[in-house]
Amino acid sequence: MTESMTARPITQRPIRVVALALVRDRRVLMVVARGRDVLYLPGGKIDPGESARKALLRECREELGVELDETTVEDMFTVLVQAHGEPDGRLVSMTVYRAETPDEPRASGEIDSLHWVTSADAYRCPPAGVDTLERLRDLDLID
Repeated sequence: MTESMTARPITQRPIRVVALALVRDRRVLMVVARGRDVLYLPGGKIDPGESARKALLRECREELGVELDETTVEDMFTVLVQAHGEPDGRLVSMTVYRAETPDEPRASGEIDSLHWVTSADAYRCPPAGVDTLERLRDLDLID
C-alpha cells in the first residue's frame, strides 16, 4: 500500500449552529423537532455566506414564528460537544444567543412542540442542550 493510500483520520470541522436562549420566568424555551424525541434550543445551521446573527433571526422566524428584537440580541457563549446523532468524534459548535421578542412563540416549520424547561429537564436533551442548561443555571438565569 502506498503512502497516499494508507488510512488517515479525517478531520472534520465542527457543525456550526446558532441557538436562542429565550428565558422567561426562570425557564428557557426548548423545542422538539418533527420526528425527534429530545429537546433542542431553537436555532440551526448557518447557511453559506450568512452571518451567525442573520441565521439566528431566520431560524427563529422559521421555527417559532417570531421576530427577535435585534437590539436585544446578545452573544452568551459557545458550546463545543459531541453532535447528537452523528458519528463519535463529530462535534457541534453551538453559539448561544440571548434575545427578546414581543411575539409569542409557536411551533411552526419543522417543530412539533414547545417546552419551557429548567435544568431539571437536562435528561431530555442531547449533549449541547445539557451543557447549555448547566451554563444557564450557573448564570442564575434558570432554575
